[in-house]
Amino acid sequence: MGFEQPVVVFGTGRSGTTIFHQMLSHHSGLAWLSALASRYPDRLALNGALMRAVDHPLLEKLLRRKYPPDESYEFWEHYAPGFAEPCRDLLDSDLSRKVQEHLQVAFRRIVKPPRDRLLLKITGWPRLRYLSALFDRPKYIHIVRDGRAVVNSLLHVNFWRGWRGPWNWRWGPLSPQYEAEWEGYNRSFVVLAAIQWKILMDAAEEATHAVGADNVLEIRYEDLCADPIAEHQRAAEFAGLKWSAGFQSELTFYRLRNKNSKWQTDLTAQQRSALEDVLGPYLERFGYS
Repeated sequence: MGFEQPVVVFGTGRSGTTIFHQMLSHHSGLAWLSALASRYPDRLALNGALMRAVDHPLLEKLLRRKYPPDESYEFWEHYAPGFAEPCRDLLDSDLSRKVQEHLQVAFRRIVKPPRDRLLLKITGWPRLRYLSALFDRPKYIHIVRDGRAVVNSLLHVNFWRGWRGPWNWRWGPLSPQYEAEWEGYNRSFVVLAAIQWKILMDAAEEATHAVGADNVLEIRYEDLCADPIAEHQRAAEFAGLKWSAGFQSELTFYRLRNKNSKWQTDLTAQQRSALEDVLGPYLERFGYS
């Protein structure tokens, strides 16, 4: 039997999932994977002990700095080989019985009252169908950000693999349409990063349709920055999490600043023009004019 209604935060990456995940992890009913689960995936009692310790007022800040909420792909790879970097989105048919059993045992070592709901963060491929086969009625929160800002951020982090070309990245071979689009812009890396965003947004739409739109809440990065309390209230109501004054108080310590406009100054005029040309229909489709 799967865990009841885990909360899964997902997005394309560079979209605001990290800060939202960190903020939501302050909810006293949620257990989460930490850097301890990444470092010691075979010693999950440590992560379980952390979940109890972070509720101590004198220890919380120190422990969160040292062992923050984490995607913990090392944990996933330990129990579910291939989960971290598949070449396509993962489906329910990709989950074997053996992996399911191993993950169920692993998560039971982490999820303990009063933190009896699991909180996960996933970026890149959404993996919603895989997770829906693993868990009982997950609640998904999709963090969406203006594709131009996502592209600009990808181009300025040292772990983006697009520099190696689509033959060596994580998103599979380009379709004939995207191959022609990339070639048409002289194999521009700006355009390749834009294509990546489109591939992942398409995957998120397809996965949302498969698991049911009622199980997915969309939160926009821009709205999160403008009013983080209101967006977390929406998330809590959607996920069935009790709102408390203590949780709200923790959220007030965060100061969010919308950095979407940086693409306008970080990129050249030629790069900005190519970016808007390639993303134009998608920006309109997802509400970014």
